[in-house]
Amino acid sequence: MSAALADRQKVVNFGCRLNIAEGEAIRSAVEAAGASDTIVFNSCAVTDEAVRQVRQAVRRSLRERPGAEVVVTGCAAELEAERFAAMGARVVRNDAKGLVESYQSTVSPRRRGPISDGLQFEPAGDGPLPSQGHAAPCYTPALSGADHARAFLGVQTGCSHSCTFCATVLARGTARSASVDAVVASAQTALDRGQREIILTGVDLASYGDDSGTTLAALVEALLTLPVGRLRLSSLDPDRIDEALFALLTQEKRVMPHVHLSLQAGDDMVLTRMKRRHRRADAVRLIERLKAARPEIAIGADLIAGFPTEDEAMFANSLALIDDCDIVFGHIFPYSPRAGTPAARMPQVGRTVARERAAALREANARRRQGWLDTQVGRAASMLVERDGVSGHAENFAAVALTAPAAPGTIIDVRLGARDGDRMIATPTQIKDNAA
Repeated sequence: MSAALADRQKVVNFGCRLNIAEGEAIRSAVEAAGASDTIVFNSCAVTDEAVRQVRQAVRRSLRERPGAEVVVTGCAAELEAERFAAMGARVVRNDAKGLVESYQSTVSPRRRGPISDGLQFEPAGDGPLPSQGHAAPCYTPALSGADHARAFLGVQTGCSHSCTFCATVLARGTARSASVDAVVASAQTALDRGQREIILTGVDLASYGDDSGTTLAALVEALLTLPVGRLRLSSLDPDRIDEALFALLTQEKRVMPHVHLSLQAGDDMVLTRMKRRHRRADAVRLIERLKAARPEIAIGADLIAGFPTEDEAMFANSLALIDDCDIVFGHIFPYSPRAGTPAARMPQVGRTVARERAAALREANARRRQGWLDTQVGRAASMLVERDGVSGHAENFAAVALTAPAAPGTIIDVRLGARDGDRMIATPTQIKDNAA
């Protein structure tokens, strides 16, 4: 592909790590289609703000590049297809975002574009794209690009649960997993191009294999037959960590000591109204077990502030969860109603209250994280050097900045010095053998 054509093709990813991984499949498909002057927005719909950012970016591109074909795919495109089509963008279904034929259309960007199967999409009010009776296809692993030190590997999409706040099932359908063999092959591709850390990701990662009779633990074991330097897992449902996966998280040295849990709240009534499958005591007990078995494990968590009906006492329970579960990496956001979900019909606490509570959770989490980082001073650690040559993450996901640059993509031993805000200053001590 010529440099000129590359400059006219752009893929913009919003949201989760799975979108980052799937963005590479989109980029490859756009290139293979020879789609010139094309901008693809791989959208997110986890919150109203996420969708607003996509709309804003689409409007700006349509205004600044009137001759370009603007394509919107991803979760926001599924849920608000009519709105994006009316703006002048072409909509591609989530399940077709990685297909070459999705970008071969010559339809004008100022017309309502075709959906993924080539049929014309006619706006009919707000809502997700119609399924048209199609069976959900098997999921193909999504591997991020070679330009990152770490490889994001999407192994699963969709969700078969029914959490009342979440529109994911509307946007991505029920849970579907890639085959173990296909995931292993994708991981080998990442290793062959020199990426030493692989991050498994999915919409509901812990449900991997439910549709095919295998498990996430079995997938991890298969990946560990490869010379993977570091394996990291993205967000896990605490209710789905079985004994086999628990053993891998606590005993396998190449599985990083960093567990991110989809907790969402710390109050049992809120969890019940969310239709979550765990309770507060379950989360506390799981983390106690993890830390007893592997004390260096760092805990991350997804938390929602201001869920409908949440009163001050319920919020206080979630706030206390930061300390009770030693959460040092919080993914915290205020609740926003998503059309078509049961929670949107519940009594709302209001956006101002939700934002204030989210800010309080973030402040508590920042204090907890900085206190934890202070305990890391003077310790030996291993880090993967990222592409700027001076930053990276330790095994426990602590952010690290080097006092002297090292080769991007290498795994090096370091000595952690002082804390600088939310990162540690580190001195290199030894470069490991990355061919091992």
